[in-house]
Amino acid sequence: MTVAGAGLLGPADSLPCTPRRILLAGASGAGKTTLGQALSALTGIRYVGLDALYHGPNWTQRPEFEADVKAIAGTDAWITEFGYGRARPHVGPRAELLVWLDLPRWRVMTQVVPRTVRRRLRREELWNGNVEQAFHTIFTDPEHIVRWAWTTHGKTAVRVGQMRVQRPELPVVRLRSRRDVTTWLAGPARTLGPA
Repeated sequence: MTVAGAGLLGPADSLPCTPRRILLAGASGAGKTTLGQALSALTGIRYVGLDALYHGPNWTQRPEFEADVKAIAGTDAWITEFGYGRARPHVGPRAELLVWLDLPRWRVMTQVVPRTVRRRLRREELWNGNVEQAFHTIFTDPEHIVRWAWTTHGKTAVRVGQMRVQRPELPVVRLRSRRDVTTWLAGPARTLGPA
């Protein structure tokens, strides 16, 4: 499925509404968490990272994940990611804006690799006591975050294309570079300020 440029909003385009339920789409490592936190600070809307809801101790899936997502989706205002197949059916129909971080693969990799190395070296706790895997697991684990970011990069465009077919009325902002993100946050996103 292709995602044509027609109908997509760019980083300087005005928003057609003042959304309170915002989805962030992008490959792993594209900057969804950073953007979500920035939008939360700008709007006062709570940002909910799905990774923290999904991953229990020892990287196990939390059994409450889907129920938690459903509860969040049912509220009036939120910012979260358009990830996890079990989450999308709950957040997709309720979203009022989709922001697509469509960064090229090389840019994503220049973000995710240093971040992963830093987290591993510092043994930073991510969610529920979990830390990044040992470096050698990049060769043995197909779900190692660096491999995952590389192999799943193109899937976001497919999901965004599907969403545009299912919900043609949903505004979609496409940000293709870090400069686009900065432009959007300094411009159109300012209209999303506190209600």
